[in-house]
Amino acid sequence: MSPRLAAANALATVMAGKASLGSSLPSQLKQVTPRDQALARELALGTARWFQRLDGLANHLLQKPLKAADRDVHALLLIGLYQLLYTRVPAHAAIGETVQLALSLKKPWAKGMLNAVLRRTQREGTALLAELEHDPVIRVSHPRWLQKTFKQVWPEHWEALCAANNLHPPMTLRVNRRQTDRGAYLQQLQDADIAAVPCPFSADGVTLAQPCDVQQLPGFAAGAVSVQDEAAQLAAPLLELQPGQRVLDACCAPGGKTCHILELQPALAELVALDLEPARLERVRENLQRLGLVATLKAADGRDLDGWWDGVPFQRILLDAPCSATGVIRRHPDIKLTRQPADISALAALQGELLDRLWETLAVGGILVYATCSVLPEENTQVIEAFLARQAGARELPINGGFGLQQPSGRQLLPQPNGHDGFYLAKLLKIANHSTAPANRDQA
Repeated sequence: MSPRLAAANALATVMAGKASLGSSLPSQLKQVTPRDQALARELALGTARWFQRLDGLANHLLQKPLKAADRDVHALLLIGLYQLLYTRVPAHAAIGETVQLALSLKKPWAKGMLNAVLRRTQREGTALLAELEHDPVIRVSHPRWLQKTFKQVWPEHWEALCAANNLHPPMTLRVNRRQTDRGAYLQQLQDADIAAVPCPFSADGVTLAQPCDVQQLPGFAAGAVSVQDEAAQLAAPLLELQPGQRVLDACCAPGGKTCHILELQPALAELVALDLEPARLERVRENLQRLGLVATLKAADGRDLDGWWDGVPFQRILLDAPCSATGVIRRHPDIKLTRQPADISALAALQGELLDRLWETLAVGGILVYATCSVLPEENTQVIEAFLARQAGARELPINGGFGLQQPSGRQLLPQPNGHDGFYLAKLLKIANHSTAPANRDQA
């Protein structure tokens, strides 16, 4: 299959609201020759990254909007525009091969339209986009609801936030301190001619100058290092882990923080790694195996204590709560297409429910760290403020470390060029079992 057709098929599925690129793209890539898979992936992800700009230009150039039944042609057009405006693909190849794919879609009528729009873009695309940039949605390439939300909640940062979301993310590693230290591993990278710098906030973090295949990394197969963004590396140290503790990592998949916890404190009594989806726990199991670590894996809804908890309290809990993922848009640009405004309040409700239920499993004197990869206060500081209002036995602990922005509760990191992703962290101490929440939280 043509890499352009594979990318268009995957993107059309996302545009129809049926899947994410993470689920639609792999099946398409299997039909593409190995040498063309990188191109197909770049076309799909890149077009999603710049979707609002490309779609705004397409709507300006089309004589009439495409029908929903022609979403495949729509996706193909956007991928053609992306090639012309954002890649080094020769214009003749971008236009010629994209236009011919109308036949593969069994829509020969679309050839003339595709050819006309793409050729005009070749001639005038940059100037036309400049004219359209009075609309902030087209300028920053974010859906209007998200652009407006960012502007409302981060009035001083929203344009930089959008710009960071549109960049390619860096590749960051977490050095396994059970095997080596960061200084020694940086030397190994230098010896392998892999340029890298230490992360400013994570003591175990290393950011590569250029992404590479993990198999090129010294000691990767033996567990010397893992791929993990710097922001995510900041969660486990906040737990203040001690030997003999029982620890819960809730919503743990794919297991990066699970493994980090065990690397930081090898003498835990037990680490329970909990996730809703059994299939996602397979990835956790693979990561544990590569690193030579052991945890108790459980597949269950964290709110259903009867379904997974044995009644023995935890001294530490990490809740990496399900969220909008608005802090990692640069890694998953199709979030701009798949996420909807109504999702946010529903996620905030789920986050509050998880906090309330998991809090019951925490021992008095224990610490719970709440984390999300969201940049929206409704999922972050507002969730923690509401929780503290419900839980008289909870006290917020300060987070020191020089990273992020202090919030009414917790700290918010915004995505940084060549730096960490967007992320939120809050640290809570259980001082008593007493709660001001309604007695029957199960039906809340």
